[in-house]
Amino acid sequence: MHSLVVDVQSHAETEALGQALGRRMFPGAVIALIGTLGAGKTQLARAIAVGLDIPNPAVVTSPTFVLIQEYDARLPIYHFDAYRLQNERQFVELGVYEYLEGEGVCLVEWADKISSVLPDDRLEIHIAVTGELTRRIELAAFGPRHAALIPV
Repeated sequence: MHSLVVDVQSHAETEALGQALGRRMFPGAVIALIGTLGAGKTQLARAIAVGLDIPNPAVVTSPTFVLIQEYDARLPIYHFDAYRLQNERQFVELGVYEYLEGEGVCLVEWADKISSVLPDDRLEIHIAVTGELTRRIELAAFGPRHAALIPV
């Protein structure tokens, strides 16, 4: 496992990290976003989308009620939210394997709720609230493809 811990002091620093990650994304990338309510999972997902050259970042919103949103960018973006799901079976029933094994980038919020159905090769991003605007962001790459996403 390859990992990195980053303490960000502002929304701008969080966005810069997300954009840097987005620029490194490759077809089939799976990003597991983990953190408490309000930690900034959707903000980071939006920043990753900016790094993937999404034409209108404002369209990236929390998919809590629709469960999945698709966006066109340099690579297709599939944005999932497992918050309201009762179990992993409900996530699988969304047809997620077609997305997870596809050529797009999968961003999965609340990934800790459904982690056993995610690919072993993935990037987990744990976001911990440390202050009003500050966050501790831990990136942990599982597998060689996702290790390349972590900036050195």
